[in-house]
Amino acid sequence: MYRLLFLLLSAAGTLPALAQSPVTAIIGGTLVDVVTGKPQTDAVILLQGDKILATGKKGKLKIPADAKMIDAAGKWIMPGMIDGHIHFFQSGGLYTRPDALNLSSFSSYEKDQQWIKDNRADLMRRYLACGITTIVDVGGPMSNFDVRTWCDSTVLSPNAFVTGPLISTYQPPNLDKKDPPIIKVNNEEEARGLVRKQIPFKPDFIKIWYIVLPGQGAEKTLPIIKATIDEAHAANLKVAVHATEYKTAALAVEAGCDILVHSIDDAPADPAFTRLLLRKQVTYIPTLVVARKYRETFTQQHRLNAHHFTYANPFMLGTLFDLQHLEGKALTMDYKKMRSRMTVFNGEDSTMLRNLKMVMDAGINVATGTDAGNIGSAHAASYLDELLAMQSAGLSTMQVLQAGTLNAAKGFGKGDMLGSIDKGKLADLLILRKNPLEDLNNLETIEHVIHRGVIIRADTLLPVSPALLVQQQLNAYNMRDMEAFLAPYSDSVVLYDFPNTLSIKGKDAMRKGYAGMFANIKNLHCQLINRIVEGNTVIDQESVTGFGPVPFKAVAIYTIANGKIAEVRFVQ
Repeated sequence: MYRLLFLLLSAAGTLPALAQSPVTAIIGGTLVDVVTGKPQTDAVILLQGDKILATGKKGKLKIPADAKMIDAAGKWIMPGMIDGHIHFFQSGGLYTRPDALNLSSFSSYEKDQQWIKDNRADLMRRYLACGITTIVDVGGPMSNFDVRTWCDSTVLSPNAFVTGPLISTYQPPNLDKKDPPIIKVNNEEEARGLVRKQIPFKPDFIKIWYIVLPGQGAEKTLPIIKATIDEAHAANLKVAVHATEYKTAALAVEAGCDILVHSIDDAPADPAFTRLLLRKQVTYIPTLVVARKYRETFTQQHRLNAHHFTYANPFMLGTLFDLQHLEGKALTMDYKKMRSRMTVFNGEDSTMLRNLKMVMDAGINVATGTDAGNIGSAHAASYLDELLAMQSAGLSTMQVLQAGTLNAAKGFGKGDMLGSIDKGKLADLLILRKNPLEDLNNLETIEHVIHRGVIIRADTLLPVSPALLVQQQLNAYNMRDMEAFLAPYSDSVVLYDFPNTLSIKGKDAMRKGYAGMFANIKNLHCQLINRIVEGNTVIDQESVTGFGPVPFKAVAIYTIANGKIAEVRFVQ
C-alpha cells in the first residue's frame, strides 16, 4: 500500500525532489597522480558528499555554478596516505611490549593498555595531521573490531581496516590473557578454528605470525600456515604473514599468502624469490624502521627530531627516556651495556634496504607500513621516517608516494575505493603548500586534510594543552635539541629563580643560556617525578642528572598563556 502511494504521489509531481549534496571544486593545483606517476598541472577535482565526483583539467572540466570553490593555485594535491601496518594495542612507549622488555614492576602493562584506550582520539587525530587517512591494524585482540567501529563513527579518525588475534606458531609471554593479541595454535584444526572465530566480526583479512624457534625448522609448523591460509581464502579473505626469514617467507608465499608484512632481513633476496612473489602477486611491506627504533631505545641512542616532537604523543615519547633513571633488581636491561651488543644501524638494515630495492625493481607491489605502536615507533610520527628510509633504499620519490597510497590500497584489496584521486573513490585528499615530489619532508606542509569529503585545516588537528607543552619541552631537553626545546616557549618568556629573581628574559636569551649546557653535559637527563596541572599552571617535580655526582631535585612551575609557555619559576 505504501509503495503504491509513493508511486502515485511521484507521478503526480507532489513529492519533493531529493536534494543532492553540494559540490566542492578544488581548482588550479598540481595533482600528484600516483596512477600515471606524473604530476598534473592546473588540475580540477570535484567532490560530492564523501566521494570524488570527477577530475580533469582547468578550463576543460565543467564546474557546477553553485560549487564551493577552493583555490589551490600554487598548491599540491595528493591522495590521503595509508599506513599498511600498525597495532592499536601498542602505545609506542617503553612499557607496551612486556614480551620484549618486561618492566611491569615499574609501570604495569595494564596501565599502558588503559592509556591507549583513553588517548585513542588523540592518536587518531595525529594520524590525520600527518596526512594518513587510512590505517591497517595487522593483528591484535578481538577488541580491534570495536576500535574499527569507533573509527568509522568519526571523521576525526582515519579509515581503519583490521583483523583479530595473530594466528601464531609461538606464544609470547606477559601479554593480555583475557583478550590476547597473539594466540598460539598447536595444530591445523586450531588454526582453522581461530579463523572461523573471527569471521562473524567481518575481519578485513587474516594475519599469521610465522615464528620459527631455534632448532625447530620452518617445515614443522608449515601445515598450520597452510591450514590458516586455506580457511581464510575459503572465506574470501586475504592473508598477511609475519615471516622475516627468507625460508619462512618463501614457504608462506608458496602456501598462498597474499601479503608479507615485513622485510626479509636474514639473507639477500634473489631472482628466485622475486619471481615467486611476482608469480603469486604478493604485496611486500618492508617496515624498515621498527627494529632500529627498538635498538635506539634499548641503547638510549635516540634519533628524534622536530617531526617527532611535534607529531608524536609527547607523553609516550617521554617514556622512551626512562631507562636512564630506572633502577633496582627488577631492571633487566642496562642501556650502557646494550650499546656494546647492538648498533643503531647494522647489517640487518642494509640487507632490508637492498632487498627492498630488488623487490621494487622486479615489479612487485610494495606498500608502506611502520609497525607503529611497537617500542619507539610512535603512532603517526613514524610514518615519515619510514618513507625516508624507503627512499634511502634507492626508490624514487614518486615510487615512495605510490607505496604509501595506491599500492597499499591495492595490497589490501581496497584499490577500488582508496589510494588515488579518481572518480568514484573516497574523497581522502591532502592539499600541501610545497611539492612532496621535490622533497618528502614537504609532507609536513599539509594545509588541509580532506577526509571522507570533510575539509579539515591541518593546524586544528594537533591538540594543545599546558601539560602537553611542558612535556614537549621536557622531551627535547633530554635530547638536547635546542630548537625543539624552545618551540613550546613564548618569544617573551621569562625565567625566575623562586620566588622573584629574574634569571632569563626572552627566547633568544634562553637559547644562549642553555647552549653550553646542551653542548657540554653529555649525560644530561631530567626525570619527571611528579606533575600537578591546575588550569594554565603546571608544576613539575624533577630530578636532574649531569651537574654532579648525584642528581639534584628541583621544582619547576610553568605558566602557559596563548598556547605557549610564558613563565617558569624554579625552586631548588
